[in-house]
This record gives sequence, structure tokens and C-alpha cells, in this order.
Amino acid sequence: MKRSLLVPAVLMVSVFVVGTSEYLIAGLLPQVAADLDVSVSTAGQAVTAYALGVVVGGPLVTIATVRLPRKALAVGLLVSFAAGNAVCAVAGSYEVLIAGRVVASLSHAAFLTLALMVATRVVAPHRVGTAIAAVGSGFSVATLLGVPLGVLLGEDAGWRTPFAVLVILALAAAGALAAVLPRQEAPATRVRDEIATVLGRRVLIVIATTAVGLAATSTVFTYLVPALSGITGFGPTAISALLLLHGAGGLVGGLAAGRLADRSPAVTVRGMFAGLAVMLAVFPFAVPWAGTAVVAVLVLGVLTSATTPALQSLVLRHAGRAPTLAVSVNVCAFNIGIAAGSALGGGLVAVDGLRWLGLAAAALSLAALAISYAAVPREPAPAPA
Repeated sequence: MKRSLLVPAVLMVSVFVVGTSEYLIAGLLPQVAADLDVSVSTAGQAVTAYALGVVVGGPLVTIATVRLPRKALAVGLLVSFAAGNAVCAVAGSYEVLIAGRVVASLSHAAFLTLALMVATRVVAPHRVGTAIAAVGSGFSVATLLGVPLGVLLGEDAGWRTPFAVLVILALAAAGALAAVLPRQEAPATRVRDEIATVLGRRVLIVIATTAVGLAATSTVFTYLVPALSGITGFGPTAISALLLLHGAGGLVGGLAAGRLADRSPAVTVRGMFAGLAVMLAVFPFAVPWAGTAVVAVLVLGVLTSATTPALQSLVLRHAGRAPTLAVSVNVCAFNIGIAAGSALGGGLVAVDGLRWLGLAAAALSLAALAISYAAVPREPAPAPA
């Protein structure tokens, strides 16, 4: 296989491992809560802890490593990620679990940023959205295969076992990157140029759109398993199949959004959030019945995964010649949204609002739609250098 194809393929697999770790805990909340003697809403804050670790650590790690050679950085970040998951696998208390999640999260944003930047530099400017979607599809495959298989494994062998498997996979991915990545020097841009880019008006607006939009989807997705079991009445096997369906929709939605973002970022971003608002508003009325719940889970997967290529493409269009920190901060914005959404969802679940999470999420999606009108310029933005 040519290196131009092999490198993105290995990056996608590495992103798959990282994405599985981030989302896996949401499918294991009942087991984690029972084993560590906490409530389901408290266990859900393991999602929040990871997201906050990405938000705080992402920009700091990116700035600290912006002048390091890319190959050594990629391998080191995955090794650090493996160490955090190892802590989760042996956690004997809720506090140790949270510590492991934070350790794993510190390398998340920096690694994903590096993967996206490498991918976009090997394609033509008008194919940036497709390149982002290709690497980002690792997250969709994580939802499609990693999370459902991890949940099934957790059901049979205990919730710690999937995290132990992730340690092995992360170390294997680090070895593969060491073998296939060419030696690359660090970007020539200065830290102050990267910071100035992030503080630009349009970049900040895209970041705000990302944070609010992901808060909308995370409000529902973090507690999707409890909703499907407690409201719809699905058993563990059926829920794993539905998570598989959600991931399949996400894979299709992400790849389609990448192509659409190459043609029209405005239509893609606005259509995505308008569709999400409708779907989330309908979700509380669909989830009590099995048939409509299945359709809702599929459509939610399609629209949720469309956010990554569309919003990251916008960041690259506005970031010019110093995009590294901007991409990293936008990754953090995804996790700010995840943290806010999981916290909001946890608060509503604590007051018996599990069924109605979709209404709060729909309001957030409409807010993201409003912000997106300022994020997308009226005339075509220049392609990234």
C-alpha cells in the first residue's frame, strides 16, 4: 500500500482507539455505578471528567509540543493515552477512575489535532473536508464497532476488561505509527501566531458553534443507554445492536458531510443543526416505542457525526497559515460541549427528566444554528494555505 494511503489508514485506526475510549464509558454506566457504589448520574460524570481534561489539557499540550517532531509526538501521545486507560482498568474507586480518565484525556486533543493536520496536508485544498471526514471516521467506527463490542465485552467480562483491551490497542497503534509515519519537523509557525489565529473573530465564532452544538448532542447521547433500557425497555443485547446502528449512521453521516463541506460549508453547517433541532425535539416522543426509537437512534447518529468535518473545515478555512492551535481548541470545544451536555443531562436525570432530555438538547441545537450564521461568511472563504 502506498504511504499516501497507509498513513491516513493508520491515523484513522488510532483515532478509532481514542474515540472508543471516550464514548465507551457511556455504554457502561450501569455497571460502573453498581461496581463503584455510585449513582448512574454520578458515574456519568466520568464522561464530563474526560471532556474537561481535553479542554484544559488540549491547548496546553498543543502549545508545549508545537515545536516537537511530529512522529515522536504522535507515538508519545498514544503511549500516554494507554497509561490513562490502564489506570481505569485497575481503578478500585470512583476517584481513581476519574484520575485515569483525566490522564487519558490529556493527549486526546493534541493527538486528534496532529492526525487531522497530517491528513489535510496530503490532499488538495478543495478536498480538506473529505480528508477530515476520512480521519474522523475513526470516531464513527468507534461508535459503530468499538463501543458496542466494548459494551458486550463489559457485560460478559466486567466493565474493566474493555479498558484493558484499549491499552493493548493503543500500544499497537503507537507501534504502527512509529513504523509508517515519515519523519517530519515541527511547523515553522510561532506560538504567538497560533494564539493570534485562535483569537480571530471568525475562528472564535466557529469554536462557540462547536461547543453549543456538541452540548446538544451530548445531552441525549450520554444517557442514551439508560433511556433505551429504562423507557423503551430494551435489554443489553438490543441496546448494543442499537449502538451499532447509531455508529453506522454516524459513519455515513460523517463521510457525506465531508463531501458536502467541500462544496458548501454554509449549507452543511446550517442544515445539520436545523435537522438536529427537529430530531432532538422529536426524540422524547419517539423513545417510548421500540420502532420509533430505532429510527430516532439511526437519524441521531447520522446528524451527530456530521458535525466534525463541517465544523473543522470551517476552522481551517478561517485559520490561514497558523491552524494547529485553532484545530486543537476546536477539538476542545467539542469536549466543552460534551462536558456541558453530560452535566446538563445528569442534572435532568437526577430530577426524573430522563425522557425529556431531547427538548433541552433541541433548544441548544437551535442556539448553535443561530451562532452558525455568524460563523459562515456570506462569500466563499479562501482555502487554507
